[in-house]
Amino acid sequence: MGNRSRAREAALKTLYQMDVTGDSPADALKIFFRHHRVAVGSQPFVTRLVEGTTQRLAEIDPLIRRHATNWTLERMAIVDRNILRLGVYELLHETETPPKVVINEAVDLAKRFGTADSGKFVNGVLDSIHKTERVECP
Repeated sequence: MGNRSRAREAALKTLYQMDVTGDSPADALKIFFRHHRVAVGSQPFVTRLVEGTTQRLAEIDPLIRRHATNWTLERMAIVDRNILRLGVYELLHETETPPKVVINEAVDLAKRFGTADSGKFVNGVLDSIHKTERVECP
C-alpha cells in the first residue's frame, strides 16, 4: 500500500472518530497522530483531507444525498458515509488526483472497512457524482 493510500486510510479513521465522538478536526488529528504511526511526510495530506472534508460538509452532504438513491446520510453506515465524504471532497477539491484513482481508493477503503456491499455502494455514488457534478475547483 502506498503512502497516499495509507494517508487516505488515516483520514478515514480520523473522520470516523470525529463522527462518533464529536471531536473537532484539530483534536481528532492530534489524538490520531499521537496513537497511530503516520509517516511525517504524509501528515500534511491527512490533515488537508480531514480539514477539507469537514470544512465542506455543507457542500458535500447534499451531493451525497442527491446521488445515494433511497438512502439518507443518517441511515448509512458511519464508515460508508465518511468514505463518501472523503471521496467527494477529493474528487472536487484535490483535482491533481485522477478521478478514477479517487474512486478506486474509496472502493478499496469500503471493501476493507465496510460491509460486503459497501464497495459497490461507494462506487455507484461516487461515479454518479463524478459524471454529473465534477467541476474544477482551485
